[in-house]
Amino acid sequence: MIEQRTGTRPRWPLPTSDYWSTPFAESLLQQLNLCPGASILDIASGHGIPAFYLAEQVGATGQVLAIDLSECQVESARAIQGGQLPWLRFECLDMRVLPQHLPRFDRITGNLSVMFFRPNRFEAVQGLVEHLKPGGQLALTFPSLGTFGSLWRRIDQEMAVRGLLAERRRLEAYLAERPSATDARGWLDRLLLSRIVVAEYPLEVATGAGQAFLHHPLLRGGFLDDAYECFEDQSVAEEVMTKVSEDAESFRPLIAQRCVLSAWKR
Repeated sequence: MIEQRTGTRPRWPLPTSDYWSTPFAESLLQQLNLCPGASILDIASGHGIPAFYLAEQVGATGQVLAIDLSECQVESARAIQGGQLPWLRFECLDMRVLPQHLPRFDRITGNLSVMFFRPNRFEAVQGLVEHLKPGGQLALTFPSLGTFGSLWRRIDQEMAVRGLLAERRRLEAYLAERPSATDARGWLDRLLLSRIVVAEYPLEVATGAGQAFLHHPLLRGGFLDDAYECFEDQSVAEEVMTKVSEDAESFRPLIAQRCVLSAWKR
């Protein structure tokens, strides 16, 4: 459960204008146990969702170290922070190879983080647990296997019609590499963690057809780019994706699976 301040509203709420990071952060907070004075390591922190919220909840007696591999994201978060919440620090670090000098934390969180653990996801989670205090909680979210499944089926169908065998194999390999909720539970079981919860919350992403789909702010620069990378010839990719975009009704509703995993170190 989340410790709330009675009679006051948080100054650093999750932003309502972010239609991707915020819903995933909300699913993380459903499982995260917060209390004043806690120390938190927030990985893949980006521009601060939910690091700012976490820092406000633990208060000045707590500590939040938010890390990201992108210097640009870290600088952006620092600019947003200014001189506020001095117990919150943003640093540029690789969560897959955390330095040994880092302390242990009461909580380790990571919103939309697991996809960045490639290629050795289990080892990455294992490294995080090593920096968790006994009795501490790990909570991570990611879009799990099944996210936008209707879209991938429509793209595969269009590839099949055109006889694009190599492209279909690449798409199949890309989808097979996406971790599932079952995979996540397996990592936690292998690490002998306790009070394991792995839950999925569907999130519908609204989209139009045609250019509205091809340039959707939540899809282009991410999932759609992954589809384009399955093609050797980008002119063919444009033809296929344009055809798919014109048939948006066939893959709506477009559903993402918000997977949240939570576990406690014995």
